[in-house]
Amino acid sequence: MTTTAAGARPAAAGRRRARLTAPWLMLLLPVLFSLVDAALVAKNASWWENGLSVLAAAALLLRRRVPVLVLLLTLPGSFLDYIWIAPVTAVYSVAAHRARVGVSALWATVFALVEFFHWPLADHPLALDRDNALYAIQCVMLAAGPAALGLLARTRRELAARLDELTRGQERESRLLAERVLTSERGRLAREMHDVVSHQVSLISIQAGALQVSSGDPAAVATARTIRELSVRTLEELRQMVGVLRAAGARGDVPLAPQPRLADLGRLIEESGLAAESEIRADDRLWPEAVERAAYRTVQEALTNVTKYAPEAPVRVRVTAVGARLRVEVRNGPPPDRPEAPGPEVTGERTLPGGGHGLVGLRERAQLLGGTLTAGPTGEGGFEVRADLPATRD
Repeated sequence: MTTTAAGARPAAAGRRRARLTAPWLMLLLPVLFSLVDAALVAKNASWWENGLSVLAAAALLLRRRVPVLVLLLTLPGSFLDYIWIAPVTAVYSVAAHRARVGVSALWATVFALVEFFHWPLADHPLALDRDNALYAIQCVMLAAGPAALGLLARTRRELAARLDELTRGQERESRLLAERVLTSERGRLAREMHDVVSHQVSLISIQAGALQVSSGDPAAVATARTIRELSVRTLEELRQMVGVLRAAGARGDVPLAPQPRLADLGRLIEESGLAAESEIRADDRLWPEAVERAAYRTVQEALTNVTKYAPEAPVRVRVTAVGARLRVEVRNGPPPDRPEAPGPEVTGERTLPGGGHGLVGLRERAQLLGGTLTAGPTGEGGFEVRADLPATRD
């Protein structure tokens, strides 16, 4: 592993050098090519014409900051001499770095005119002949080509920036959605925690008060008084913590009502408004409160999803005791207006469908209790949610 890490460091350093070298190389290459172009025409030019050609090549170093000024500095060399790499590069820079398309078209036209009316003017008489037409087409293409490439490069950069912005926006929306789901579940757990813990602590306080009144032993009375005071203090601190959790995500006007049990499933199914068949056989045993709440929430979430996605589909709800576990099954068929289509059988754990944040919360709740929850499509084109909740955690 040490050898691998040692080999990775030079590779990373090489990539950093490449990233630093690439911009300078792209900046200097057109300058070098323009100097070569100026050297090729230097044999038939005077010293001041060669000076204009060198000035045009050197001006390309500033083409990204002041592209219009650079183009103006390259035009004299193009007009008096036969250089063309420097002005062509300047036209590309104007189109690639100026915000308005009209400016790019204007300066490309100026370069085409300068290239057409070349010095000396006597070499290009204004005549409607084939040679002048071909030369005009050549000048237009020489100006339009780099201008079009520059506009294409600028559009590509703008699209890449827009795509990056959209990607960051989608990531922010996904993060905010996950936070809203988390805060909503946090508020629900806060209400449940208040109901469960406050009920038990209240019983402890009441029993301590009864012991304090009925006992004749001073030590027992003092101990009962201490237990009662601690119980009251615990209830106050619990209410403060629940208030913080509710302020983080739950609505402050929602009362902390008693949580539903298995006995409330019949009313839940009836009020759902679905054509649901129910079978609830829990052996009338005393299940833990957390298990009963998890079973109720599972049926509630499953019926909610049926109402959203298949409101007219037949639904079957089964809550049965299987050994030491409480099994909850909610299965719906395909909607009547959609033809039945065979699908894969659901076996074992399946990945919950995207967007099913309620099912994700139910799955985590079942795992905390030591159980499992699976959800997925059925072979008949419907959907099934199944939870196995143990009476006692292993």
